[in-house]
Amino acid sequence: QVQLVESGGGLVQAGGSLRLSCAASGSVFSFNAMGWYRQAPGKQRELVARISKSGSTNYADSVKGRFTISRDIAKNTVYLQMNSLKPEDTAVYYCNVNKGPYLYSSDYWGQGTQVTVSS
Repeated sequence: QVQLVESGGGLVQAGGSLRLSCAASGSVFSFNAMGWYRQAPGKQRELVARISKSGSTNYADSVKGRFTISRDIAKNTVYLQMNSLKPEDTAVYYCNVNKGPYLYSSDYWGQGTQVTVSS
């Protein structure tokens, strides 16, 4: 089991910034990947950003150039720096960890943190 504790959500005006944090139980090197997903009301959960064990990253097209995912290996923590926020970024953001052998891996989720961007 992997426990994930998120923090950093809140209310911000359009154009503002927020940083989300997610502390994981266990070494980041034991995970295949860590990432952030979001779910807006009435919409499906979608990938926002992901960082692999090797450190490679990928982003949703809608956040490229505005959001940055990073990790602190010593703290087993992944961050999402969100700049130039838009009202359409409003959603519940979930931290995700994928762990386990290929084809038999499992996903673990944080409790979610609300991000609201006002226009």
